[in-house]
This record gives sequence, C-alpha cells and structure tokens, in this order.
Amino acid sequence: MVFWIFGYGSLVWNPGFEYDEKMIGYIKDYKRVFDLACIDHRGTPEHPARTCTLEESEGAICWGAVYCVRGGPEKEKKAMEYLERRECEYDSKTLVDFYMDEDSAQPALTGVIVFTSTPDKVNNKYYLGPAPLEEMAWQIATAHGPCGNNREYIFKMEKALYDIDHEDDYIIELANEVRKVLETVGAGIQKEKELLGSSHIPLKTQTSPVKIFSLPEASAVAVAADS
Repeated sequence: MVFWIFGYGSLVWNPGFEYDEKMIGYIKDYKRVFDLACIDHRGTPEHPARTCTLEESEGAICWGAVYCVRGGPEKEKKAMEYLERRECEYDSKTLVDFYMDEDSAQPALTGVIVFTSTPDKVNNKYYLGPAPLEEMAWQIATAHGPCGNNREYIFKMEKALYDIDHEDDYIIELANEVRKVLETVGAGIQKEKELLGSSHIPLKTQTSPVKIFSLPEASAVAVAADS
C-alpha cells in the first residue's frame, strides 16, 4: 500500500510525519476558507481559533504540497494515525486528482487523500461557517491555545504559499486584516500604559515603590503587533 496526502494548510510547511516524496501542485474545484474551529491547538472551547478548510468551488484551484508515504504497512499506518490525530477537526477524507502543470488537463496523480470538513453546523461541531472579514480577523488575532496563537498560523500560511510561489489572495487579504487588528490592539495598550503610568506611592504595609505591570497577554499582543 502506498498513499498520497495533499496538504493545503499547515501541512505545507510542517508535515510532521515521515514521508518519501514531496511535490508542489494543486487540486481543482476547491478553495481555502477559514470556516473551521480549532479548540485544542491554537484555540480553546471558550475561544476557538479559526483554521483553514476547503470549500467546493467550481473552477477554483488550490495550491499546496502532496506527500507520498511508502515503505510497508507499519510506516503507512503510523503516518495515517498521526494525521488523523492532528486533523481531528476534519470529519472527512476526500479523494482528489492532483495536478502539477498549470492549465493541465491530465492529473499527475489520482486518488490523493485530502482532509475536508462537512459544511454543516448541525452534523459537524467544528464547522463555524463564514463570517465577515473583520470578524474573522478579530477572532484570529486574539485566539490562542496550547500550540500557540491563531495569528501565527495564518502568517505562516501566507509565507509558505509565498515560498512555493503560489500566493492565495484570500489568505493575503485576511492576514492583512489581522495585522490591522493587531495594530489597533497594540495602539490601545500603549495608550492605556500612558494613562496608567506608574505609581511611586508606597502601600501602607510596604516601603518599596509600587509598580504597575502590563498583563502578560496584552504584552504578547503588543509584541506581535511590532514584529
């Protein structure tokens, strides 16, 4: 058994499993959307992150990377188990054709596996559905979880697609909107610092000056806005 897996999100820059071959190319009639919740990596159940999934769209193409795993049942089983744990928010595996040359009528590979999600809020608890660009940007700019923050995810995706020379206008637009949010939040924090200042009046129970420290999360946002 040999299987090929197509990555269109974090798998493009961070596959995380042992593979034997990698190729850059695209699939047809799908586009990226940030309509899926992530509650255990870059978000929480209380404040879910938005992560990338695929939406069927006739005539669209989605560039990414395809990975081949071969070498025996144990190796293939290990890779698939890893992928299923990692992509647990995706409730479907779809078989697609993979193309390498632009405007090609013949696929380079058929039967390639891609993780997808059912666009149904009733039957898929992770499906958030579409939202206005500004609303998605605020959610991405502020969500964070055990594996990091949500904004890092979209910025890395933007860079990864640039690195393979196939930028996605949707990702660029959303990433730029996230940057606007971070600038706004960062400016608000700086203004708050200026208003608060620092106190030199000692408490009755101590003789050393009192210092006001910024909240850790606020500092993290400010740093991100500056980077």
